[in-house]
Amino acid sequence: MRVTSIVGFVLSALVATAFAQDQVEIVKEHEVQCERKTQKGDTINVHYRGTLKETGVQFDASYDHGQPFTFTLGQNRVIQGWEQGLLDMCIGEKRKLIIPYSLAYGAGGMPPVIPAKSDLVFETELLGIQGIEPEKQEL
Repeated sequence: MRVTSIVGFVLSALVATAFAQDQVEIVKEHEVQCERKTQKGDTINVHYRGTLKETGVQFDASYDHGQPFTFTLGQNRVIQGWEQGLLDMCIGEKRKLIIPYSLAYGAGGMPPVIPAKSDLVFETELLGIQGIEPEKQEL
């Protein structure tokens, strides 16, 4: 009976660890208060810089392209780490997203730019939500 309890505990711990690895870590670098936050269905404009977590090597940045990236949340046209990490964000807010490979480009990566099983870090800034005016911030 005791062995069954121990095995159950170990399995529970392994399952909890597996689920914990599949979450985006969000670090709010510049927090903004607002009433209207991003939600699924919003078309948003984002500036970003993407680096490999392990080495810090930059692999892409909207700044280098000279314009922000525009997409609609909830349409699965970007990596899942972005779908999760850019929800409930205010215009002008800056976040660092630390994304496990399972919510990025998976076990295969995107060679040669992103190696297999690469966790990624994105510095992001929400510039706008289509059809929504930025709220005035009180000083």
